[in-house]
Amino acid sequence: MKKFKFKQVLATGTVLAAGIALTACSGAKQNGGGSNKKSSASVALITDIAGVDDHSFNQSGWEGMVAYGKSQGLKRGTNGYQYFESSSASDFTPNINQAVAAGYKTIFGVGYSLKGAIASAAKKHTDKNFVIIDDVIKGQKNVASANFKSQDASYMAGVVAARTTKTNVVGFIGGVHGDIVDLFDAGFAKGVQDTAKKMGKKIRILNQYVGSFTAADKEKSIAKAMFAKKADVIFHASGSAGQGLFSEAKSVNEELPANSSKKVWVIGVDSDQSSLGKYKSKDGKKSNLCLTSVMTGVNVAVKDIATKAAKGKFPGGKQLVYGLKNNGVYLTRGYVADSIWKQAQTARSQILAGKISVPSK
Repeated sequence: MKKFKFKQVLATGTVLAAGIALTACSGAKQNGGGSNKKSSASVALITDIAGVDDHSFNQSGWEGMVAYGKSQGLKRGTNGYQYFESSSASDFTPNINQAVAAGYKTIFGVGYSLKGAIASAAKKHTDKNFVIIDDVIKGQKNVASANFKSQDASYMAGVVAARTTKTNVVGFIGGVHGDIVDLFDAGFAKGVQDTAKKMGKKIRILNQYVGSFTAADKEKSIAKAMFAKKADVIFHASGSAGQGLFSEAKSVNEELPANSSKKVWVIGVDSDQSSLGKYKSKDGKKSNLCLTSVMTGVNVAVKDIATKAAKGKFPGGKQLVYGLKNNGVYLTRGYVADSIWKQAQTARSQILAGKISVPSK
């Protein structure tokens, strides 16, 4: 996955190199570097506190918006597409207000933490379209809700983890307890348990929550404890806090030869996190510890809903669910062994056929 490297906003509201103002809580004005004619097709994305370059939900959403812009012949900026970056929850409403004032027609809130701000703004600005990603807002005709069957792709990750582990100990690290993260937790656990039963093995699942989506240091400590308990595959659903897991996994693997049987693996989340898995082994070889990533198609949802809005068919008042069938969720090929990948794809087919029922809690 291409990583976006965005410059930080300066006090003046300008950005080095790009010359494009990236909006944050400072209230910097938008500057798209060009004019657009299709104001009715304009879209804006409001990030949660993890920021746009989080290797996760926000980044995926922005990738979808960029893809949408290109498909519509739009430029970044006024009457086109843009993001407004939040560094705290107090930025949500001001950023939404800036997007409204700048004339963006359809405004996306990424993550359930923006639910209240999006719902409130939608009541005040009934001439605008609003979208909440990863939650549901009912009873508002100018709000669409987009959700994902993350439990299904997480089940597949559980299949991969169970067939990859050599220690018969795997782990799950969640960010904050809630219905959304529970999808990943429940699906992964069921996938591990079902696969262990098929293999006639007992596989222990270590499970812990960070209590945050940004506390990478705390997640690093949790990961260290799990690795000490022999976990050799850990799946996280913890936003940017997951970078702490990757950091600790690197610390373990950098002390081992590239082909060591003691290598530990990480399963990424939301975006292809293989860029976070790069490291150099003790014998000086380049390697990667990101086994696979459970993809949440925020990019798919953003592009789909934005395109509908541009055609005058905004799905206001509706709840859209993206799953395995439309690639709303899926696994990356990553470094999964061929035989194990086939097992994961078999599980996918069985889920779609209704032969496997994946719990959401």
